[in-house]
Amino acid sequence: MIFDVLTLFPKIFQGFLEESMILKALQQKAVEINLINIRDFTHDKHNSADDYPYGGGAGMVMKPEPLYEAITSVKKEDTPVIYFTPQGKLLQQNHVNEFSQKSHLVLLCGHYKEIDQRIRDSLVTDEYSIGDYVLSGGEIPAMVLIDAITRLQKGVLGDISSAHSDSHQKNLLGCPHYTRPAEFRGMKVPDILLSGNHQQIAKWRNKKAMEITRKNRPDLLEK
Repeated sequence: MIFDVLTLFPKIFQGFLEESMILKALQQKAVEINLINIRDFTHDKHNSADDYPYGGGAGMVMKPEPLYEAITSVKKEDTPVIYFTPQGKLLQQNHVNEFSQKSHLVLLCGHYKEIDQRIRDSLVTDEYSIGDYVLSGGEIPAMVLIDAITRLQKGVLGDISSAHSDSHQKNLLGCPHYTRPAEFRGMKVPDILLSGNHQQIAKWRNKKAMEITRKNRPDLLEK
């Protein structure tokens, strides 16, 4: 899986690429993450990537010329170009699962008020938001999608079944989990988990997952 990340602030990704699962995935060559600085495609002495919006109003808008050149420098004919915006669809696990089957993604990190609409109309294929709030730019959402997709790549987590049993994979939230010791500060691990009866354990976990989903995200049960 190749991620081409278009951003005005590539240094934001530095720690993200140097730790934990992402570093392991890079070392294993399970993923390739290329950071492309949009300012490298500007043509004025100030490397200006934004300008005032037509029609007036507060905020700045990212200019179409550097965005067009940056995107077309990496995009192939069938490559999805994903733009992160508060106006986008809510990113959900089924979208992550679908994108994880692709071999190449272009992730466009906007900044300022928005990007020029003509780029959205002509080059962007998908628009997503990671929640009903506004961030300063698309870098954090890009990291969210990279992380979510990378953990589904073969060999990254060791046992891929772990990823497929996580919250949201079956429109359920996860069940409670425990590890050693069996008793901690008077709090005991449920007896069923110590029984060795895997069929009953599976039923218990599913029941608890249903209870947690019904309490915290009842909308998921409608699916």
